[in-house]
Amino acid sequence: MDLQKLTIGKAINLGLRRAMEADPKVLIMGEDVGKLGGVFRITDGLQKDFGEQRVLDTPLAESGIIGTAVGLAVRGFRPVCEIQFEGFIFPGFDQISSQLAKLHYRTQGKIKMPVVIRVPFGGGIGAVEHHSESPESLFAHIAGLKVVSVSNAVDAYWGIQEAIRSDDPILFFEPKKLYHSGALKMEVDTETAPERVFSSAVVRSGSTATVVAYGPSVKVALDAAAAAADEGKSLEVIDLRTLSPLDLGPVFESVRKTGRLIAVSEAPSESSLTSEIAARVQQECFYSLESPVLRVTGFDTPYPPSKLEEHYLPDLDRVLHAVDRSLSW
Repeated sequence: MDLQKLTIGKAINLGLRRAMEADPKVLIMGEDVGKLGGVFRITDGLQKDFGEQRVLDTPLAESGIIGTAVGLAVRGFRPVCEIQFEGFIFPGFDQISSQLAKLHYRTQGKIKMPVVIRVPFGGGIGAVEHHSESPESLFAHIAGLKVVSVSNAVDAYWGIQEAIRSDDPILFFEPKKLYHSGALKMEVDTETAPERVFSSAVVRSGSTATVVAYGPSVKVALDAAAAAADEGKSLEVIDLRTLSPLDLGPVFESVRKTGRLIAVSEAPSESSLTSEIAARVQQECFYSLESPVLRVTGFDTPYPPSKLEEHYLPDLDRVLHAVDRSLSW
């Protein structure tokens, strides 16, 4: 056992390093990922150690980055593309939806697409639109893609390696505001992999109500659960980790126990992952529900100016208010 205390950002950096050491076909490409180490320094030191042919600084052209990655994958490489900010991914949307997601299916399995697209996402860094968005529901809707998100250093370290080993295209959403949070540093066993990374996990047990979240919202849910415990309420918190395909078995099991569900996400609520969760839970757990499924989300507006983001993002108070509403039904 080799324990290292890591932030989420450092865990991804180390996971990328391990993947590159294990397989010479793993390449990293993106804007400023090489010499600079990325705007969030997630790829810091990798170009120095692995060279410019494996850690490639690209032009500011997301369509070119992803299109090139598709070609490299056809040739047997395992490209890891970094999108500098989530809002910049849309110039590459055509390549993702028309090529990356469909080539394996179109060729009846003859061509694999082992491409990982790393996407820093979510708010909380004092930035405006294009730099603080949550577009994950759009990509979860595209058949042929896997979409995952991490919320802690253990999942970040092992998750990025598992994603790179996969023969399927994966969008790997990373909570940028938590990259370098000292409060979230945790010990990571860098030798022994957990049994599963991309499946829903109960991260806090409880009996009063279930709170399901992913990415940056998991911390909010856990903080709310700690505050609720002071009031005698026991919240069970589930980290989805996989957004497409959804793993809702643990959520169903929890809701059948608690009778209540609150789904939390920074994304707008309309036609979102929280909508799908609410529909599926209502369908599978109808007779166990003691109140309607409630959602705590971002608003159905473009991301606001930074001085207003604290009002836009789900926080502890909004989650606790939803719990109270659920219990008063």
